[in-house]
Amino acid sequence: MHKRKTRRRRVTLAIAMGAVVAGGLAILPITALADTTSGTAGATSSTRQQDFASAAAEYHVPSSVLLGLAYQESAWESHGAQASADGGYGPMHLTDVTPAMMASGDAGAVGRSDLKSMAANPALHTLQAAAKLTGLSEDALRKDPAANIRGGAALLASYEKQVAGSVPSDAAQWYGAVARYSQSPQKRDAAGFANRVYATVRGGAGVTTKDGQRVRLDAAPAVRPATAQVDRLHLKTAAATDTECPPAVPCTFVPGSPAGLQVSNRPANGIKIDTIVIHDLEGTYDSGVASLANPSNSVSTNYVMRSSDGAVTQMVPTKDIAFHAGNYSSNLHSIGIEHEGYAAQGATWYTEAQYESTAYLVQYLAHRFGIPLDHQHILGHDDVAGPSLSGVLAQHWDPGPSWDWDHFMRLLGAPLSGLRGTAPVGSVVTIDPAFDTNLQTVQVCPIDDPTGATTACTDRKQASNFVFLRTAPDASAPLFGDQAIHGTAAGTNKISDWGSTAQTGQQFVVADQQGDWTAIWFSGAKVWFYNPGGQNTKQAYGVKIISAAGSTPVAVYGSSYPDASEYPAGLGASTQAPISGYSLPAGQAYVATQPPNATVDYFKSSGTVVTGAKTQYTIQYNHRVALVYSGDVTATPVTKHWEDGGAKRCRAGGRERELSRGGPAGAVSPGRATGMYGARRVGRGCTPRVPSVARGTMSHDRSDRTPSHRRSGGATCTGRILTAAVPWPP
Repeated sequence: MHKRKTRRRRVTLAIAMGAVVAGGLAILPITALADTTSGTAGATSSTRQQDFASAAAEYHVPSSVLLGLAYQESAWESHGAQASADGGYGPMHLTDVTPAMMASGDAGAVGRSDLKSMAANPALHTLQAAAKLTGLSEDALRKDPAANIRGGAALLASYEKQVAGSVPSDAAQWYGAVARYSQSPQKRDAAGFANRVYATVRGGAGVTTKDGQRVRLDAAPAVRPATAQVDRLHLKTAAATDTECPPAVPCTFVPGSPAGLQVSNRPANGIKIDTIVIHDLEGTYDSGVASLANPSNSVSTNYVMRSSDGAVTQMVPTKDIAFHAGNYSSNLHSIGIEHEGYAAQGATWYTEAQYESTAYLVQYLAHRFGIPLDHQHILGHDDVAGPSLSGVLAQHWDPGPSWDWDHFMRLLGAPLSGLRGTAPVGSVVTIDPAFDTNLQTVQVCPIDDPTGATTACTDRKQASNFVFLRTAPDASAPLFGDQAIHGTAAGTNKISDWGSTAQTGQQFVVADQQGDWTAIWFSGAKVWFYNPGGQNTKQAYGVKIISAAGSTPVAVYGSSYPDASEYPAGLGASTQAPISGYSLPAGQAYVATQPPNATVDYFKSSGTVVTGAKTQYTIQYNHRVALVYSGDVTATPVTKHWEDGGAKRCRAGGRERELSRGGPAGAVSPGRATGMYGARRVGRGCTPRVPSVARGTMSHDRSDRTPSHRRSGGATCTGRILTAAVPWPP
């Protein structure tokens, strides 16, 4: 993607021993702590402090409450009139979420007939309410920080009048109005927001913003908010929600933003869950959970994973549709898992605790929903299709090149398998460089790294999960440029430029071989990567190869909606259109990552599921997957499921089956998720002797150790399972 994934900064505070904790950093009361600085050194101004004082006086809001609320919303930043990921503007985060934002954001709702209604939630339009209260223009509220602060003060004062009937000077009596400002329909969430605001009021804060504004809030520890006021709002009390987590993972439930999800009943209503998507927050765990719970946020996720200890917060039940992947069709069939961390700082943020906890969670979900444990069904956000050309450009690139897919798949009990080496033209290879020694040079710029650690664009050589793709078998040849990103121009080594890379676990059809270079079919072109002795690939079997059925290019799609004529009367049809610039040319071949699935659409208002008669294959088109209609292509199975050459076999019941040689306990072929649920029988009479994850063990070894396996009757054999031995093709 072109731009990094961003989330609005929200700080979770808790008072302990006189300190307030924000995103893991201790913030002492202002009297004991020098102001923090967000921006660069230089001239500072107190104009914004004066703007808060003026707005507080004009609308009779206690200045401490106005400052505390704004700190929770924006840390007093103006953000240069740019909308946040939640569609909010300015220091008071006045929201104005448009249908276009819903189309291009994580909802990925481009082409949907109900797009306008999805963006109509009043909680997404507090900017318009502020405009009516102040008489200021909407444009001024977006662009002028002083106007924005006045708008927020007017909105808060209007809520206080509803709650208390007046605007008292006592800061403690504004708790109900602050809770109302959160826009949450749930009592627990509204109270949580108000608690964080009053923690700021009691603990104080001081900041120099990125645009040089010095703002401070003196601590007022004597303030005791009237918390009972939240009952006057008559908000919903959420029913107790059981978390959906494996026993080994500490898990809590915090409801996600209602605007960022659709209530559904998957898979009982016929909507299959077949994919799990790995994300990173581009931020901290606490701030991510707070942001995703904010009702003005039009995105969500099912789970959030903490870096330090692997703790989990579930935010959306798996039966419901979370807007997390930037593509409605993908959201419809997937579960999203966010991780504390930053894509450009993966080596720092993706801890072993996260990997292990996520592996347990993914095993649990795969077992429940029958999701194969392979990289064709366990995707990164950087693997997900864009729903349109503009959607491809808007797609995120997390979790980025530092997510160690090879290690993660081993923890899942599904190591990437196959004989390492090159493969004949027309066969399939799995990309699999050794992560720790696969050092690639990427350019990281400040826009890629919200931690602020990167102050200028610099080249960085780091362990990576990809190989670079070039236009010719030469290290000096230009990098391939994806059509959606670069048009006809060359690709780059920017860390966000996914279009010029092939990732560990992805599978492609070999197009050519010259010396140390292997060519594959990729994004409608023949591209090359350095592969001396086949060190970056393994041969893959048990897959289907997709090619054009005729002599003309096949259209490539990012969405999977039924034909317009298949929608019942009264339901508007979603637009199904190919991705401009993408096609599958005749003579090329691609790997199907899933069997052909029927086109599907869903309508939240009625709970209606519309299923089309046509089916589509999901294919590994480039770094991202894409869709083609089954009727436009021919599918050829690669039927050699088991490796030749040196692998030992265990014969039982008259049938030969090979056993795992390189993975963690319980390693299995995809399509049969096991691990924590015990080892699958590998052939008749052959079962792993090593402990299964169900007994509390998980292999941490990233090397190819060779566990032994016991056959019925006491015989022991070793070998390798091919993870490509999937249930389809037969």
